[in-house]
Amino acid sequence: MSQNLRPARVVPPGRILSRELEARGWTQKELAEIIGRPPQVINEIIRGTKQITPETALELSAALGTSAEFWTNLEANYRLHIARTKKNDPGIARKSALYSLAPIQELIKRKWIRAADSTEQLEVEVCNFLGISSLDEFPKLTVNFRHAQERKPEANAQIAWLKRVEYLAKQQTVAPFDLEKLKAAIPTLLTLSVEAEDVAKVPHFLLDLGVHFLIVPHLSKTYIDGAAFYLNGHPVVVLTLRYDRIDAFWFTLMHELAHIIAGHQGFHVDNFDDRDLGSEEDEANQLACDWLIESAGFTNFVEETKPYFSKEVIQHFAHHCRRHPGIVLGRLHKEELVSYKNLRQFLVKVSPFLTGWIDEPVANDS
Repeated sequence: MSQNLRPARVVPPGRILSRELEARGWTQKELAEIIGRPPQVINEIIRGTKQITPETALELSAALGTSAEFWTNLEANYRLHIARTKKNDPGIARKSALYSLAPIQELIKRKWIRAADSTEQLEVEVCNFLGISSLDEFPKLTVNFRHAQERKPEANAQIAWLKRVEYLAKQQTVAPFDLEKLKAAIPTLLTLSVEAEDVAKVPHFLLDLGVHFLIVPHLSKTYIDGAAFYLNGHPVVVLTLRYDRIDAFWFTLMHELAHIIAGHQGFHVDNFDDRDLGSEEDEANQLACDWLIESAGFTNFVEETKPYFSKEVIQHFAHHCRRHPGIVLGRLHKEELVSYKNLRQFLVKVSPFLTGWIDEPVANDS
């Protein structure tokens, strides 16, 4: 056999070996004796039940005057051909497109979509969830994305989160909405910021004002703190509790309400780790800060107290402002005046008071 012999098409290695034996007038037993293998090995290679290993390829090379690569390539090409005839390559590509469109496993884990036995069923689940008719269609959302560039969160995961928010908001019943009533109600809403357990009253307070309130934990790599938008003429305010602390809860809530009260249009998705904010975000930040702690009073407090902010001083100022001490600590931390490290007792978790409002997987959820 020539050193340069190459099969023109995919042929079983055993057939090539059988032809080579016929050309030389050798029996399988004779080849087995030459290479020092049992005759059964040669027979199994010819029948295609045994693959040619690198060691066998070297032995055939020495016996037949071929290269070892000829036999290993022949074997690899044949096995790849067999695998292709068994495997549905278009199905794999289709599934890959699905997993590129949304974080499938996380959606299934949260029971936002159902697990499927086939790619076709999974495609139906994903398309229904995203509100699209095919994988070529883009989900219909007008979203203003902002995120910390170094983390590079997945835009498709953000869209999936927003679609879940839309779905849940449509299930809620809210009172008629009046922007002026919402503005007038801000001082009353903030009376709930003194005691940690009063955050439990916030959802119904907002629903009675015609504002949808939701808590939907963020998906992996989205880094969302909150969002605000309008749905059928009603504001939707959604928090993720990414930072489960009383200061983060109240600042995020007031920031999202500020978007509504300031008349900011569109879909605002907020990540407070991102320092690159636009004018509307700056305005919402300032409104939230001023509502929570009056700016002049805070400035005076800082000037009279810095550089040392003790537990007692923070508690006294919080009592004066009628706010939880954690909110004061959060503002001091945001202004880079203190660290959270030594005053963590103020950073109360709010999730225990909001368990009925947090979107969690349930057995029959869609």
